[in-house]
Amino acid sequence: MILCPFNFAKNKALITGSFEAAGIPYEAVEFGGECSKTEIKRMQGLLGDADVVIGIGGGKSLDTAKAVGFYAKLPVIVAPTIASTDAPCSSLAVLYTDDGTFDEYLMLPSNPNCVVLDTAIVAGAPSRLLVAGMGDTLATYFEARASHAARKTVMAGGLASNSAMALAKLSYEMLLSDGLKAKLAVDSGTLSAAVENIIEANTYLSGIGFESGGIAAAHSVHNGLTVLHETHDYYHGEKVSFGVVSQLVLENAGMSEIATVIAFCKSVGLPTTLAELGVKEVTTEKLMSVARAACTPGETIHNMPFAVTPEAVCSAMIVADKLGQKSDFFVGSAR
Repeated sequence: MILCPFNFAKNKALITGSFEAAGIPYEAVEFGGECSKTEIKRMQGLLGDADVVIGIGGGKSLDTAKAVGFYAKLPVIVAPTIASTDAPCSSLAVLYTDDGTFDEYLMLPSNPNCVVLDTAIVAGAPSRLLVAGMGDTLATYFEARASHAARKTVMAGGLASNSAMALAKLSYEMLLSDGLKAKLAVDSGTLSAAVENIIEANTYLSGIGFESGGIAAAHSVHNGLTVLHETHDYYHGEKVSFGVVSQLVLENAGMSEIATVIAFCKSVGLPTTLAELGVKEVTTEKLMSVARAACTPGETIHNMPFAVTPEAVCSAMIVADKLGQKSDFFVGSAR
């Protein structure tokens, strides 16, 4: 049983007590904080004679549990305590280096065997985590749309189906409809219908949407941003949301659509500028390093329906950053 540091410190007794009450043997270990090959190997060394791997916590701890289970050929149960990513329902693990730079995607043969999610627990976490999940979910529809237009093979195999595209679009519609209401409810310590809907969008619809609909530039921009150390204090979805705007600029989407996305981000507190991701000194050299990393061979940015170059990505990020700074222009644009 892999527990994120918070749950190991605060809820270990509660969690392990339930196993003891049921007479189920267990071994509880604390996640080291980064879903890296080093951490996965460390966890493999602690498996003993386990017959199932359980991950409890946030996305990186759950991805680590999925990777450990994959290598050990054991079933995996995940219990997310936050809704900051779609990791609970996906059949991949995002691997980072030990210092937090994106490494690679580990493709898994199946999704977790069981997902146990208590919405009351998730709603009790800080709203920033729920909002970060909205940033990850925000990419689902736009990346699926681009990948579908390019007729690229999706991670689940084959081409995106109409039903997959409908689920991806539904996740976006739910964000616009319930995102701000959900944040305000969590800030107020309440569990509302809007919170339930956003948890579903962040964990289930986003996970199914990206696997069956496809991913494209937004996540590659996120991966590129991890080469800048100053972004490491920001959550996955916070960087992805900036990647969404960058993708929309890259594909020359209409200003009405871009305005709606930026206004939504501003309404819930998602970053829309590089400064809001810790990049206080923006230089072309820095952005080109991000763009080159985003365009490495095998990156999902090559699922866009046109050829993409680092120069084009750098330009898109510069424009996205400038648009994000125009706060007055986007007031009232979100539906």
